[in-house]
Amino acid sequence: MHVGMATVFQNPQKSRTDRDVYRHELHLADLAEPLGFQSIWGVEHHFTDYTMCPDVLQFLTYMAGRTEHAQLGSMVVVLPWHDPMRVAEEIAMLDTIADGRLILGLGRGAGKVEFDGFRLSMDESRPRFVECAEMILRGLETGYCEYDGAFVKQPRAAIRPAPFKSFRGRTYAAAVSPESLPIMARLGVGILIIPQKPWHEVAKELDTYRTVYRQVNGVEAPPPISAGWTFCDRSAERAREMARRYIGGYYQTVLDHYQFQGDHLGRTKGYEYYGKMSDKIAEYGTDTVIDYFVNLQVAGTPEQCYEQILDIHRRTSNSHYVGVFSYAGMPYDEAERNMRLFAAEVTPALKKLEVAAPGPLEPTPAATGQDVRALGF
Repeated sequence: MHVGMATVFQNPQKSRTDRDVYRHELHLADLAEPLGFQSIWGVEHHFTDYTMCPDVLQFLTYMAGRTEHAQLGSMVVVLPWHDPMRVAEEIAMLDTIADGRLILGLGRGAGKVEFDGFRLSMDESRPRFVECAEMILRGLETGYCEYDGAFVKQPRAAIRPAPFKSFRGRTYAAAVSPESLPIMARLGVGILIIPQKPWHEVAKELDTYRTVYRQVNGVEAPPPISAGWTFCDRSAERAREMARRYIGGYYQTVLDHYQFQGDHLGRTKGYEYYGKMSDKIAEYGTDTVIDYFVNLQVAGTPEQCYEQILDIHRRTSNSHYVGVFSYAGMPYDEAERNMRLFAAEVTPALKKLEVAAPGPLEPTPAATGQDVRALGF
């Protein structure tokens, strides 16, 4: 299994200066390659302290110059917020600088504050994403972009520097709603899993995705990449306490950023599934949903962390695990200790793990009376 780390640049309640957050998060990113992590990932968000990385490709270009071997993953470039021609150029430039080390992650976004800030309609995000993705992915294979769609009108233009290596097999997309998975299969891209729903549901949706992928592309789908908020400690009790404090604190930033207290998601085209999430949060209360989200992540002793990731693999057949080790205002000495312990005692065991082919679906567990949903990126 491939093991990576993600840097998310959170600053809840502006408890530090933004510059200080960057100084410490970049220090953690610099540790990734020496500690044995095989990839470094960044995320894109705008306008709030939820994640202060407005240009993930710029961050990864910086890291390309500070590393020699680590791959560089975007989690994700949110296509509706960008001119797709410029995105194609920036991807090609980064991949050229990094000598082909980019893992390209794409998404469509779900934050109203971000769509509003860019003066864009969320109702258009899904078809806009598809058009942008089709043009960019085709352009990265042919060396030029050209598209005549409802949203994207691009006359033929060369991508310079020219792409020198295919992005097939190293392009992924985040898909939260079940309706998005067949779209990603038709685009020919892999799936990036952000744990936020019952694992049996994830497995069922992946099975549908793999079927569509096989039908459309004539080959098996690539194994998914799974990310997860991670807290590793030698004490199981302390790990549980810290996970509830900081992974739970991360989820509170999700509630704030995505404005789940409102009803706009259920009324927005293409976001009906998110609206149902919002309804569940209102129904069960914040504390219940936070506990649910925390339990989906990876926290415990090194042995427990390994077993939890092994269980994720058993359910999803993921080829990568990408850990998030610093979040929700966690003290940076704690974040570094968390990351170093995971690297020393969990990563080596994961790297020895053979990636297994998907097995048969497990029976859906009986309803417990609480069908809670949570939302990650």
